[in-house]
Amino acid sequence: MNYKFLKVISLTIFLLFITFFSNAQSNYSKWSYGLGGGVNYSRTDIIDGNWGYTLTGNIDHHFTPFVTLGVEAQYGLIQGGDVEIHPNDGQFVNKYKGINVNMKIALGEFIDFNRTDFLYKIKGLYLGTGFGVINNKITDIVRYKLISAGEEAGDGPFPGKDKSVSLWVPVNLGINFYFKDKWGAIRYALNLNAQTNFTFGEGLDGYNDPPSQFKNYNPDMYDVYSIGFRYYFGNSRIYRRTL
Repeated sequence: MNYKFLKVISLTIFLLFITFFSNAQSNYSKWSYGLGGGVNYSRTDIIDGNWGYTLTGNIDHHFTPFVTLGVEAQYGLIQGGDVEIHPNDGQFVNKYKGINVNMKIALGEFIDFNRTDFLYKIKGLYLGTGFGVINNKITDIVRYKLISAGEEAGDGPFPGKDKSVSLWVPVNLGINFYFKDKWGAIRYALNLNAQTNFTFGEGLDGYNDPPSQFKNYNPDMYDVYSIGFRYYFGNSRIYRRTL
């Protein structure tokens, strides 16, 4: 009797352990890709920034559901300046393309998001940064002062290049809202992202004044506010917690 009793107890404990262990894990896809778009705002040497547009595409490898290494491509239009308001300043339009390698880490990697509904909803909140290059193509630019500039009208041309390549560092703050398929696995996500982009060089706005006349130690920048959709695919991995 004692042997049978110990056998039943051991089997019960084993089954409970297996049940607990399996419930504490989830499968997740190793890869995802996404498409998105939104607006950008320039912050360069030009006095007035302006709004443009940005389209994005990316593919990411997931070390965990919340830690990724990926490649992002961008295409869009960045513009700034208004010579009607500031005759002594510049005005430009840049139809740019860029690519970067980036890493993102989400809040879900560090918190017990199954404790409350609120934590579960914000588990996809992330920070990230990367490194890449931007191909600048200035399609419209004011290189000579206008008549409204008075005695200085016609001065120029303002130095700079219409085509250039700049180094690029993006900094991302965003959130993914996840959606599961009929088998309970995360398959889709809605993405909201705010990105500040630092470019190094003077190609973003097309102006490159000589340092002897214009002291400028700040990088040309632009911000992107976008919305996107992601799809998760590829082989599965096991994560230590229930997603």
